[in-house]
Formats: sequence, C-alpha cells, structure tokens
Amino acid sequence: MYVENKNVTADPAGEGVVRKVLSYSPNIMAVELHFEKGAIGAKHSHPHEQIGYIISGSLIYQEEGQEDKVLSAGDTYYVAPNVVHGVKTLEETMLLDMFTPMREDFIHK
Repeated sequence: MYVENKNVTADPAGEGVVRKVLSYSPNIMAVELHFEKGAIGAKHSHPHEQIGYIISGSLIYQEEGQEDKVLSAGDTYYVAPNVVHGVKTLEETMLLDMFTPMREDFIHK
C-alpha cells in the first residue's frame, strides 16, 4: 500500500490547523498536520499511543504533569494512552503524528 500526499485532502482540525490522514492499518496511522503561526492544538487525551515528529517550525508542547517544553524541527514527543496533551505553535509548523492503534475518529466522520 502507498499514499501519494498530493492526492490526500486536507481536512480542518481546529482554527488554523489542517490534517491529512496518510497511510494506516488497524494497528498504526500516519497523520500530517499543518499549523498556522499561533494555532493551538487544544489539550485532549485519547486511548492511543502517539509519537509526534516536528518536520518544520516550532511549538510549545504541553503534557499533563510535565513542564511545557519548546520543541523545533527534528524533535519528537511521545504521548502515552489517556494522557492530556496539546501544543501551541510559535511559527508556521508541520508535524507528522503516528498513532497506534489507528484513529478511527479521523476517518469515520
């Protein structure tokens, strides 16, 4: 299986945020996110494990029980299941998020 990014529709995912669901199976999912400068990924939690990779830009990563951390291109973060987390972008930012298992809520609208 393969997915050509140019053929994937970007869906709104909050004010100043768009999301592209890329390849996935029931066990794993890759999601590309584009944030405008100052956009917020609201604090939330979900039962999935998540790893995020900052492709470009920078953000403040927020996680329940942890100090806020500024992360930039090349940095990653891990989110355990059911942990409250969110981001605030400091500039235009692009992320690649990986989820296991896949986020059914992202494809069944």
